[in-house]
Amino acid sequence: MKADVRLDHQLLAVEGEHDVHAMLEITVPQGNVTARAPLHLALVIDRSGSMHGGRLDAAKDAARYLAQRLQPTDQLAVITYDDQVELVRALGPIADSSLLETQINAIQTGGSTNLSGGWLKGIEEVGRATGEGIRRVLLLTDGHANVGIMEPAALVGIAKGSKSQCSTTTIGFGEGFDEDLLATIADAADGATYYAETVEDAPAIFTEEFDGLASVMAQNLSVEIRPTDSVKVLGVLNDYPLVDVPGGMQLQIGDVFGGETRRIILQLHIPQVAALGVARVCDLVVRYVTTHAPIAQYELIVPVTVNLVSADEATAAGADHEVTEHVTLLTAARARRDARDAADRGDYGTARSIIHCAATSLRAAAPCAAIGDELLAEAEALEMHAATMAADVYDATASKRLHNEARRSSRGRKP
Repeated sequence: MKADVRLDHQLLAVEGEHDVHAMLEITVPQGNVTARAPLHLALVIDRSGSMHGGRLDAAKDAARYLAQRLQPTDQLAVITYDDQVELVRALGPIADSSLLETQINAIQTGGSTNLSGGWLKGIEEVGRATGEGIRRVLLLTDGHANVGIMEPAALVGIAKGSKSQCSTTTIGFGEGFDEDLLATIADAADGATYYAETVEDAPAIFTEEFDGLASVMAQNLSVEIRPTDSVKVLGVLNDYPLVDVPGGMQLQIGDVFGGETRRIILQLHIPQVAALGVARVCDLVVRYVTTHAPIAQYELIVPVTVNLVSADEATAAGADHEVTEHVTLLTAARARRDARDAADRGDYGTARSIIHCAATSLRAAAPCAAIGDELLAEAEALEMHAATMAADVYDATASKRLHNEARRSSRGRKP
């Protein structure tokens, strides 16, 4: 794994204070999928009454999809839940595909939503796996938990307590589930979260999730930000869980995949420095555990330095446009979150203003940008949301779209 850092302004005028953006670029080598780590998966399916029809059919198709792509070294468990929890298939290799097909076909809808019960059973099954490999629960639901453990804080507590055992990916169907809760659960359990607006969205979601699992090169990726004396971290533009640690703060990123690049952007305030020359302003500590032999924990320390020069030299140097382009992208992702918050509380005028400002910035940056097409596509997507910012149009589906797009823009995989 390779980690490099770039600043939007590498040369700074020695005469003053500065706010700069630092972009950490983490590049992951392409892995060998045929020699990948074993997968230990539990598919936990909501079979409450509201899943009747296409949603349950899509969940059944997901089980078949996973089974068809697993290798002999992989294991799969299938759990369903309504007000009761049923272990449809205990964790193990797929030795008899016809038996699994029969078990899947027998799944029928029932009553309420005991999300915690089904999820805990999935965690229990994955916990039985032995040896090395990737352990993950895939939790599907289309509604709110209304049986068993229902308090959000308690559900997030389960996620935090289980992540040393396995990660959890959440998949929400339709408009009845709590997307903020499912995202928080996934964050706390080092997993991903997806939104299936319609049943037609489900195949692409399971393809993306499985392809990601099959190409995981490292787990538990984190980036610790350690500013030097008097340098302040003003913020991180990416939407990753952030916790305080001694001497700084840590971003918890989770799994990384072969052949991808992650770009993390933080903003630093650098006070006036008396002397000309190179000054170290921050250290970025990258930690991860490899999934391929030899399995080990690694640590990279990436220093962030600036060069203090005269004001004329700093002005002549200009900005690093690749960094500023990605700052613009991540700022647009934040605009989605802010617009959603405003619209959710009924302040549609503010929501529209936020959207229009972000789209204008994207369009202004696009003509000279290396990623100009991506910036224009983001602007167009934002402007489509502006049309939903009215009392007679904005609904749960519009809110979930904004939530989903903001997360994906802010932390998505970049080939």
